[in-house]
Amino acid sequence: MSKSKIIRQQIWSKLHHVARPDTRFHMNFAEVIPDFAGSEAATGHLVTMPAYQKTSFAFITPDNCLVDLRRRMIAAGKPFVMSTYGIYRGFLLMEPGMVPPGAELYAAWLDGMEHFARPISLEEVARRGRFDFMVTGASAVSVDGVRFGKGHGFFDLEWGMFTDLGLVDETTPVVAVVHDCQLVQEKLTPSETDILVDWIATPSGLHKVERRAKRPSGVKWNLLEPQQIANTPPLQELQRIQGIA
Repeated sequence: MSKSKIIRQQIWSKLHHVARPDTRFHMNFAEVIPDFAGSEAATGHLVTMPAYQKTSFAFITPDNCLVDLRRRMIAAGKPFVMSTYGIYRGFLLMEPGMVPPGAELYAAWLDGMEHFARPISLEEVARRGRFDFMVTGASAVSVDGVRFGKGHGFFDLEWGMFTDLGLVDETTPVVAVVHDCQLVQEKLTPSETDILVDWIATPSGLHKVERRAKRPSGVKWNLLEPQQIANTPPLQELQRIQGIA
């Protein structure tokens, strides 16, 4: 078993004590990054960041622990893009005016996002310009910023697509929102596809990461199976944009 899998298993055993069950996947952490007790407090720390307060276009993952952040952004009129589950249906755009007052919490859930937000292509995202803030959940994250997802590599793939289009780079602030039990004190060596985060928001506070390595850039086509490309419309769109047969 790889070190990343061992860390996930260790963290998942702790998560069972603080996680909020998912309506579809319950406590199957291999399929969902759950919400957890205290996620609202973690979000409260995140929104004090100057980078968040100044953001005008953000990317937010569909993780359950980010429901309160999406709710706050909808209420504040901050536009953002969110990937659909597994990126199977691409990306959704949430803009001011899409959600009636009082429906912000429902709109922040995945079903609500599907109802109120609208699909957006990679080409349209690129026309709108760069993301100036990115937030993701995680299965675990080390104190030196190495993030572990569910093991499917979706966030790494999204990052690859966005860097290929010039939407994010080394200077883009990336924040991971996790429970304190998901924070790994051991320093880890990132793989060639691991996205290093700049900040970690937990219920106990906001943790700044001193990055000591560069993030990867571009989609690693040689690491993808043909079926994954076939199941991910944005990858097919990126191939068309790049002229890849």
